[in-house]
Amino acid sequence: MNDQFSLLIERAQQLIDRIEAILPKPLAAPDWNAAVAWRYRKRANGMGALEPVRHVGNIALADLKEINAQKEKIERNTRQFVEGRPANNVLLTGARGTGKSSLIKACLNGYAPRGLRLIEVDKTDLIDLPDIVDVVAGRPEKFIIYCDDLSFEEGEAGYKALKSILDGSVAASTPNVLVYATSNRRHLLPEYMKENLTYTHTEDGEVHPGEGVEEKISLSERFGLWVSFYPFSQDEYLVITAQWLAALGANATQIEAARPDALVWALERGSRSGRVAYQFARDYMGRAAA
Repeated sequence: MNDQFSLLIERAQQLIDRIEAILPKPLAAPDWNAAVAWRYRKRANGMGALEPVRHVGNIALADLKEINAQKEKIERNTRQFVEGRPANNVLLTGARGTGKSSLIKACLNGYAPRGLRLIEVDKTDLIDLPDIVDVVAGRPEKFIIYCDDLSFEEGEAGYKALKSILDGSVAASTPNVLVYATSNRRHLLPEYMKENLTYTHTEDGEVHPGEGVEEKISLSERFGLWVSFYPFSQDEYLVITAQWLAALGANATQIEAARPDALVWALERGSRSGRVAYQFARDYMGRAAA
């Protein structure tokens, strides 16, 4: 009888071990000395992990041209955050390729020696943000939760999770965590012409959006700081192109000679963004070195 009971206990323990092996485990803290930036990734088994980013783009705040007003706002907010003063979650919106993501990376490079760190989280993983905050809450560093190219479709789980976090849950009450997000959509959700019909007008002339519009506005309003980016003019595009050419080793004569080619390149691409300027500079200098 004792042998049968022992066998039963052994099998029960084996079953428990198998169940524990497939159950999600708490997010483990990484080696914080391994990097200044991490990516949060979900494994196939549903468990998340913070993976170090070994090589962060080597971009400085001085490298970013023609966005001085935006740069001043983001740098000031980041400096307040690093120094332990009140600071806001930030939403950077506007035209593609105008420096939104580059500005956040430049702030990381500029303030990493003073304890700034960054964790990149995809929008599909935002529901795990409380777990990430739990891991970093006791750390002396300041952490930016970075969501790049953020936008939602109707009913996505990450939308309500982010809304809750920004509205005063665990992330908002943690002094060493802020959310910085970039998006091409000002309100992060698609907007339709028919929604204009939901606006109502009172007798005294006030305009009130409908519930659907209010819901779309409500998420972006939870970011304390909005920073908008706009398409560059031709002159601004050429200034940015010159900066990238110089960064890649071009002299003044080469930069001047490259202007016509830079304009043709932008025309062919249908855009005068900072990203297009950077891509042209790499192509031009690559050909010049052949």
